[in-house]
Amino acid sequence: MVAVIQNADALGATPLRRDALAIVEAAYEAADIRKAFARKVRIEDEVLVVEDVRWPLRGRRIFFVGVGKCAIAAAEAVERLLGDRLVSGIALDVRGLAGNRLEKTETFVGTHPRPSETNLVAAARIVELLELAGEDALVLMLISGGGSTLLCLHDAPMTCLDEGMLFDALTDRGAAIQELNIVRKHLSKARGGWLAKAAYPAEVLAFVVSDVPGNDLEFIASGPTVLDHSTVADAQAVLARYGVPEPLGGFIETPKEASYFARVTNTLFLTNHDALDAMQREAERLGYRAIRVDDAMHGEARELAAAALERLHAAAPKTALLCGGESTVTLSGSHGKGGRNQELALAALGSIRKGELLIPFASDGRDATEHAGAIADELTLAHARERRVDIDPALALHASHDFFETTGDALVTGLLESNVSDLLLALKT
Repeated sequence: MVAVIQNADALGATPLRRDALAIVEAAYEAADIRKAFARKVRIEDEVLVVEDVRWPLRGRRIFFVGVGKCAIAAAEAVERLLGDRLVSGIALDVRGLAGNRLEKTETFVGTHPRPSETNLVAAARIVELLELAGEDALVLMLISGGGSTLLCLHDAPMTCLDEGMLFDALTDRGAAIQELNIVRKHLSKARGGWLAKAAYPAEVLAFVVSDVPGNDLEFIASGPTVLDHSTVADAQAVLARYGVPEPLGGFIETPKEASYFARVTNTLFLTNHDALDAMQREAERLGYRAIRVDDAMHGEARELAAAALERLHAAAPKTALLCGGESTVTLSGSHGKGGRNQELALAALGSIRKGELLIPFASDGRDATEHAGAIADELTLAHARERRVDIDPALALHASHDFFETTGDALVTGLLESNVSDLLLALKT
């Protein structure tokens, strides 16, 4: 097995670190989309079996639509699984894959985290394919992280630049992912149930890879195949809450007719539960008592760091605390380079004790930078002293990336295909 963590040898300087890295590696292994298809999906006697649910395939026209950070990887898995049964498909991803050998799936590489004209063209192409599928068709969809930005299909006079600026303003003010996606659902005719409407009356099976704390289907990639219960008024309320002006051209109401969703099955295919289960198994294999603290962690990164350390300080020896979710970092004024996981690690570092370790990390390998996360432990403190970098100034400037780049304690994986939210591991010897 090829290791996901590229700098594991450099980071693994202590037994506690090596244990932590093995547990993190298990999370990345569990979140791999190709491996998830291999263990969860099969065909038996012309019946598609997804865990315990079955869909007859004989005599049906089958299409594939993939959106998000693992769309092309999922398309490869689907083509391998279906072979000649697949009529055609489209995968809209945030990057292309070297050596891609897709035969029936058209691929687009969009932009993220800001939308672009490329995204708009690809989203329109997806809607076009779905509208042509027909009543006898089975459409397999893969919905994953990054889908909100990719499914940009607004009405004039709004532009991709307008949407990007709106997203930046809300993010800088600390808006949660659910709030962001309420707004985004009402800006595009490819989010908030619009892909289900486009596919109607075909049958749709959507494999949803969740990057949203709590795994609410309405908010994952802004719910393109899910009946949306939010309204234009809710989107307007989010903007009012953060003092952000309404976009040029206003909002679009999402489809509310139940008939569009009657033949749609949305299944949570891959979530942070898969990663947390794998982390728990590996921690227990290594001799730790693994405790699942929270799978929908949310709040300010610094506050979550304090809460995690409080639990860790009180824990018995040989304890592993496991969390999944997504923190926020509220920016004010000028700021440095960093990400929410690195900020959480930096906030914890000043109070970490001997024999303790905390490592928050992004499941897609990018914590708003090329780092996936960072390690906070005694060794990191020693590195900071040796290299004369201070915690408090770095925190004040939200410059966690530069801090951990200097100390050499950042986690590096490269950009990964699946995103199942952020994860946090806290260990005690």
